Amino acid sequence: MCAAIAAKRGRRVLVLERANKVGKKILMSGGGRCNFTNLYVEPENYLSHNPHFVISALSRYTQWDFLGLVGDYKIPYEERKHGQLFCLNSAKDILNMLLAECDKTGKVTIQTSTEIASVEMDPEGHFVLNTNQGNYRCESLVVASGGLSIPTLGGSGFGYELARQFGHHVYPTRAGLVPFTFSNQFKAVTERLSGNALDVSLSNQDAEFTEALLFTHRGLSGPSSLQLSNYWQVGSPIYINFFPTLNIGQWLIEKKQSQPKSLLRTVLGEIMAKSIVLELQQLIWPQHSETALGQLPDAVLQEIARQLQHFEQKPSGTEGYRTAEVTLGGVDTTELSSKTMESKKQKGLYFIGEVMDVTGHLGGFNFQWAWASGVAAGQVV
Repeated sequence: MCAAIAAKRGRRVLVLERANKVGKKILMSGGGRCNFTNLYVEPENYLSHNPHFVISALSRYTQWDFLGLVGDYKIPYEERKHGQLFCLNSAKDILNMLLAECDKTGKVTIQTSTEIASVEMDPEGHFVLNTNQGNYRCESLVVASGGLSIPTLGGSGFGYELARQFGHHVYPTRAGLVPFTFSNQFKAVTERLSGNALDVSLSNQDAEFTEALLFTHRGLSGPSSLQLSNYWQVGSPIYINFFPTLNIGQWLIEKKQSQPKSLLRTVLGEIMAKSIVLELQQLIWPQHSETALGQLPDAVLQEIARQLQHFEQKPSGTEGYRTAEVTLGGVDTTELSSKTMESKKQKGLYFIGEVMDVTGHLGGFNFQWAWASGVAAGQVV
């Protein structure tokens, strides 16, 4: 996107791509359907140490501008929950659109399988890039190297190293939008329930998300887990509300009156998968597993309800960069122009994309700081 816009402004652009083909992350996003934007893109949907940074770019190029481009190419798409927009056919439609935009002017060259060994400055103030395919000189250098997440797609820590080389502060990085893992007894539970999913509210002291939760062989995944991972710190607990839209305490009291001879697992099996109910029984009310509802004191039912709606677990960690959708942290945006993305420390140097300390989160799916900032940039080749 950045290359296409720069070329339309008359600049000659060379894109040096580390991977063997372009757009790998585009092609895998959204399950191969590419969640390319959202109907609701606001500054508060972005995480950053510098929260005001995104305002300028989002006002200069909106989701509606990008949707206009998608419409020009007659790409069919659909709206899913929370305003998420996905291709109806394939993520290839978005990739092909971007490549076509680059081809329009004849000024964009894309070179794959290119490893950059170092970047230096020559006496004339130009950047000199030493690569495995030769050396290149340029007046302006845009760093859109991605982050550390899913390294098989070609991202690396090179962008952070380059930022430090030119005197930039880089916030510590960690995996974001990533599944939780466990090493306690709950790990065996997630293994046995692997493949089961249900809508829950997942929270910690900083955030709460009501989305699908997926049990896996390694722990917890699904949109609610991925979202909360952006706010989680090692050693802190998370809380699961298995019934976010129901006052389960009151519901159980009513069931006690209408079905006094039933077991707790029987009535809960009416509104939750029986396999999940059986696991929760062992974790929350094993001593009452064979006691009829009518024989359980209201106080006991209320305590069980409390645990069902505030079920505490402490993850041992996350799956890390291997499966993380984004990298949190990165180049300190207070040292960049919010209008052009140019470095305040080195003229002609720009940072866009996931290498920056800006990560978007909308409705359970990630929006990296890439196309909006690239288009807002001024002199970018």
